[in-house]
Amino acid sequence: MLFKGLIIGLCFFCSHIAAQESVTLQLKWTHQFQFAGYYMAKQKGFYNEAGLDVTIKQANPMKPDTFAPVASGEAQFGVGHSGILQQRINGQPLVAMAALLQFSPYCWMVKDTSDIFHPRDFVNKRITAVSKNDGTELLIMLKRSGVDVDKLKVYDGENPGQAWIENKLDAMQVYVTTEPYYMTQQGVAHRLVCPQRYGMDVYSDILFTSENMLKKNPQTVEKFYQASLKGWRYAMMNMDEAIAVTQQNYAPGKSFYQLAFEAEVLKSYITPPTTSLGHMSIAKWRLIADLYGIQQNEFDEVKSHFIYKYQEPEKMQLSWMLMAAILVSIISIPLYLRLIFSKN
Repeated sequence: MLFKGLIIGLCFFCSHIAAQESVTLQLKWTHQFQFAGYYMAKQKGFYNEAGLDVTIKQANPMKPDTFAPVASGEAQFGVGHSGILQQRINGQPLVAMAALLQFSPYCWMVKDTSDIFHPRDFVNKRITAVSKNDGTELLIMLKRSGVDVDKLKVYDGENPGQAWIENKLDAMQVYVTTEPYYMTQQGVAHRLVCPQRYGMDVYSDILFTSENMLKKNPQTVEKFYQASLKGWRYAMMNMDEAIAVTQQNYAPGKSFYQLAFEAEVLKSYITPPTTSLGHMSIAKWRLIADLYGIQQNEFDEVKSHFIYKYQEPEKMQLSWMLMAAILVSIISIPLYLRLIFSKN
């Protein structure tokens, strides 16, 4: 009876210490291929193998803020834009872990018949309002080309896409895989004017966490980081499967063709030649700081804690398997002695 009780206790202990740690990933938009690497990390068991039970939460399109939920602890991880640097300068203790898009996916879309070919051609043109959250580089691109953006006419009516089709405005802020796809489906010829082509080389879809999370749970952060990148590598090497999983489990309202279009476009943003997956550098962040008007001394004050770097905790952390082995050994000693004495 004693032995049976000890075994039951041991099983309970092992199940407790081996329990999955629950964390939440807050996305910056609704479910689509843009986040396929995280879906595949969960689908293929990479998070599970790391001891993580991950909830992937899509954003509210009306308020797609990912910084506040992570800073407050509502979510442990988030996906955000390069504005995270300004957030850090402003005192939000956020830590950038990986840049899944090496370039900005935001562009100006103009009609194929438009006389706008370069940023300098925007003088006196009509544009859509630009989101200050994730499209700031679009206005900076125009300013750097000598355009007085304060004199541009901004369309603030409803349904800007339809207004653009009806020539009520000249250029519309778009995400490279969304509005261009719909316009192509409608047979509306267009072209894109993108910051990347004019030296506006900024990161996007940045995986991040909070400094508090990193200090309290450094190993959890590292496990999530490694499992997420593993999911992204798998997604890039198995795109048809990643598209199917995205459609079946997360975005049933999108067609396979639409998700395939998104995947094909984003592939060059995620894994451009000579750049490793998720890569970030101090040099590029410094350039981004300059583009956003952040003083170099301000950047220098935060840079050491802004970019993620895993540090092994000083105190020894015993794995649950080692702890279980120790417990079994301790339990076995009296049982062994009892067996010896009973024979005598």
